[in-house]
Amino acid sequence: MTDNAAALRGNWNYPTAMRFGPGRIAELPDACKAAGMGRPLLVTDPGLANLQMVKDAIARNEAAGIPTGLFAEVKGNPIGKNVEDGLEVYRAGGHDGVIAFGGGSALDAAKAVALMAGQTRPIWDFEDVGDNWMRVDPDGVAPVIAVPTTAGTGSEVGRASVITNEATHVKKIIFHPKMLPVIVISDPELTVGLPPHVTAATGMDALAHCLEAYCAPGYHPMADGIAVEGMRLVKEWLPVAVKDGKNVAARAHMMAAASMGATAFQKGLGAIHALSHPVGAVYDTHHGLTNAVFMPYVLAFNRKAIEPKMTRLAAWLGLPDPSYQSVMDWVLALRKDLGIPHTLKDLGVGNDRLDELSAMAADDPSAGGNPVPIGAPELKQMFVASLEGRL
Repeated sequence: MTDNAAALRGNWNYPTAMRFGPGRIAELPDACKAAGMGRPLLVTDPGLANLQMVKDAIARNEAAGIPTGLFAEVKGNPIGKNVEDGLEVYRAGGHDGVIAFGGGSALDAAKAVALMAGQTRPIWDFEDVGDNWMRVDPDGVAPVIAVPTTAGTGSEVGRASVITNEATHVKKIIFHPKMLPVIVISDPELTVGLPPHVTAATGMDALAHCLEAYCAPGYHPMADGIAVEGMRLVKEWLPVAVKDGKNVAARAHMMAAASMGATAFQKGLGAIHALSHPVGAVYDTHHGLTNAVFMPYVLAFNRKAIEPKMTRLAAWLGLPDPSYQSVMDWVLALRKDLGIPHTLKDLGVGNDRLDELSAMAADDPSAGGNPVPIGAPELKQMFVASLEGRL
């Protein structure tokens, strides 16, 4: 890192008001009132919609005189039509705010519905490129309360949504500062029912966010500090949460790590996400799981640029013989312990669309944050390594 004072500059933001801890979901009616919502729409996914936690949340609001609608048609990788359908329900019901309830997909779709509540342009006009966000009518953005039920994406503290354009099979990052939820209710008890493989995949997503934010170039010591402590929490608590899903302390630490990852990655992401987004869009793979598969191959590609940082990280994590290699060994051991596939082939990805996927990855906004400059040739190199399992 340069000692030139002129380089020590950045534009920094912190997340929003967060109500964190077991049992905090009971405060949902109070949160709705604080956010100025009298008739919210709860947006979730089909799997959660029939669970007691969603029924209880709606009933609790109804009892407090806050009639609450429900929209649950959200795919695992949300598409533009999910947002359009949710928007139709929002407007038809005369709603005045959105409760984003669920994992990253539900939260992303819900935030997009809130963004679009009072817009006249199509959602793709607000892709996170240049100053496209200035096209948004800020008065037309509905307030959001986020209730995460997984510990992975950290979308509850993010100002963007990842939505797949089904016409082009490309994941687009939609951004506006007012997409940041005004209140977050992080209740680890809501994550207790997550099966081990989902806990593992979402937890690896949180790790990917912290790791890429930490590796991204640029001066942002606050983001770096949040990222390294987030990775320590993942190291200590993700294996516990996977092995004992009823351990509320482990669940709480992982929820914190997920929010920390998304707070830190305002600094930037990198090739893990640039590679993962097109694979998820084309093959409909789980985002966190895909990140986990790519992780060691990207670490290997970036080694020269990140070696000093990895040595510091290894010391913070308490790894033996702090070095780049000790971090790599830990990542590989963690993946194996959690049952994460080692290669892209294990996710059902073939080598027949490598040029297309590499071009899509090069166009992904995350690519610009990689510590080593990358284009389609370098990304293809990492794709091939991930397919072959070659580190």
